Amino acid sequence: MALYTRVSGSVGVITLQNPPVNALSAAVRQGIVDMMDRALSEPEVKSVVICGQNGKFCGGADIKEFGTNMSGPALIPLIDRIESAAKPVVAAIEGIALGGGLELALGCHYRIAHSKAKLGLPEVSLGLLPGAGGTQRLPRLISIPAALELITTGRHVTAAEALQLGIVDKVTDRNTLDEAVKFALSVAGKSLDLHRISTNPCPHPPDVDAVFETAMQRVRQRARGALAPVACVQAVRAAATLPYAHGMERERELFKGLFTSGQARALQYYFFAQRAVGRWSTPGGARWDTSKPRPVRRAAVIGLGTMGRGITVALAQAGLSVVAVETNEKQLTEAKQGVSDMLERGARRRGVPPALDKVIYSHKIQAVADVDLVIEAVFEDMELKKAIFQQLSALCKPGTFLCTNTSGLDIDELAAQTQNPELVVGMHFFAPAHVMKLLEVVYGQKSSPQAVATAMQIGSKIGKVSVAVGNCRGFVGNRILKPYLEQAFFLLEEGATPELVDKVLEEFGFAMGVFRMSDLSGLDVGWRVRKAIGLVAPEALTGPYARVREGHRYSPLGDLLCEQVRFGQKTGRGWYQYDKPGGRVAKPDPWLHRFLEEYRAQHGLVARRIDHQEVLDRCLYALINEGFRILEDGIAAGPEDIDVIYVLGYGWPQHRGGPMFYAGMVGLNKVLERLEHYHQVHPDVPNLQPCSLLRKLVASGSPPINKWREVIKKPHSQL
Repeated sequence: MALYTRVSGSVGVITLQNPPVNALSAAVRQGIVDMMDRALSEPEVKSVVICGQNGKFCGGADIKEFGTNMSGPALIPLIDRIESAAKPVVAAIEGIALGGGLELALGCHYRIAHSKAKLGLPEVSLGLLPGAGGTQRLPRLISIPAALELITTGRHVTAAEALQLGIVDKVTDRNTLDEAVKFALSVAGKSLDLHRISTNPCPHPPDVDAVFETAMQRVRQRARGALAPVACVQAVRAAATLPYAHGMERERELFKGLFTSGQARALQYYFFAQRAVGRWSTPGGARWDTSKPRPVRRAAVIGLGTMGRGITVALAQAGLSVVAVETNEKQLTEAKQGVSDMLERGARRRGVPPALDKVIYSHKIQAVADVDLVIEAVFEDMELKKAIFQQLSALCKPGTFLCTNTSGLDIDELAAQTQNPELVVGMHFFAPAHVMKLLEVVYGQKSSPQAVATAMQIGSKIGKVSVAVGNCRGFVGNRILKPYLEQAFFLLEEGATPELVDKVLEEFGFAMGVFRMSDLSGLDVGWRVRKAIGLVAPEALTGPYARVREGHRYSPLGDLLCEQVRFGQKTGRGWYQYDKPGGRVAKPDPWLHRFLEEYRAQHGLVARRIDHQEVLDRCLYALINEGFRILEDGIAAGPEDIDVIYVLGYGWPQHRGGPMFYAGMVGLNKVLERLEHYHQVHPDVPNLQPCSLLRKLVASGSPPINKWREVIKKPHSQL
């Protein structure tokens, strides 16, 4: 709804009321129409101000109305009505003006923003484009290149940048409504001809074709198959080349095509999934998300390698005091410089002072004695971690939460080293830890709901999307990753090349294929983990690796490369070759191709032609199948948790929703049929055998993803 008041005698104020972000629901739209009619009909009112309650202008369309029979006034004629008004209309922007909220503001004649406000057109992140004139008005107000950048990325801008671009007329640190009312009084009775954006010509660069050609190339490369950014370029081009009315027609056509697309459904599913993840109960029935987290004012990080440094930076930037411990003096000195550099770079980017004073360094573990929470981030070695947890249990004050940044080791085994296993949880960060948005919070058998709630709250405080997961080898993300990687290795054994596999996966939408990503992260990381858990047999280190492990097919290709000190980018050689150690440009390596030929000959393997579809089927469906096993085992609360983990942590393309959503989109029966086919061809690969939950879902008629939990009906979870 909207509230109407009159202030200063002649200014009508329309206040949007729809908490929490004053979204443009049917009731709000109707309220705006009614209140505008009232303001324009009152002779005493000379100008109008539109604002939002509770310090927020408007967060845009009400996404809950998507896919329903929308009632109430349509947004486009509503905005046109505001723009055509004979009295000046001023938008008083506090907090946010996003999507339809910014389009509403663009329909006003003037815009006043508070200095802390954020503005943007983020529809592209939902698989859409600004559909209420945003692609037509914004280019008329600012330059075409600037409009293209904002609309195709969905980036939010500060009020200061909005002023610089010309989106707003004034920025204030004072009460925004008061300033907007003063401004409205000052422009009452003045001509509005130049302030009706839709009537202005679009600024036309002389090389307009080249501008759009360059923009389209850049967007296609970045979008990796996403439709919405491409449609955004097409809509802005219509603004630059067509009269406003025809441009609006083109915007409507493009919007309609996107609105009904599978990609829009996937992105909107993912939008809600991020807000739903992590809700779970313990085996005893207690819920961590109804447990009160304990305040954490002082935290500690043990181990200042790459991960430890990133975690330290993330905690300090969030305002927490951090004790950073590294027992190796040389590494401690390097870490001090590295952490300081990262804090200073981050502060410059955000325009705030660096949080250097938040970090205290020590080479003694005793320095953690008085902290509220410890995050252990040493190398992935179980014996080393056990020793540290024994020390922490003896050193720390009662009630200190003990967290480990392991990517897959047994949380319960570590908790068993302590006097209070209920205080132990996993906090699996992703590198770089101060940048990556995902945090897996791992719940052991004895972890208390309060411990999990506290870890989840810390994740939220440092800007992560935290997902509570059960304790098993690899948890959710790395457990699912294993069969995906295995299939890629098997495909090499059977005749594929790294270039083929990566090309197919990147065309699907991954930022990097399996082998380029392995080279980036370092082949030696997984090699050491495999050796630590006994997957690489010591007796094999001096001779050819066997192709069977734990009774199943195993590909030693990665291990063999590591024996050749081909660790990826860091050594200049891996699955690809690089110009120098640390180089970034991956080039096909003739040595690697010869190596694969010799390997196949040695093991009696005959290379065959492998097509793109087989690469996709085997890599993706093996991954998806493991996702169903995770749901069946109660390691993840629901498919949304798996999808959020895989999009945020493993580069699954957002416009495909996540692996479990994708399975539903292509059809669960198709996934089942292809897995059955490949398992018959490769009976020695158990992760190709369809999961019984997948069979159960297909037998239940392949219900939509939001109904899967009803079919699973687990009496308990691992959490």
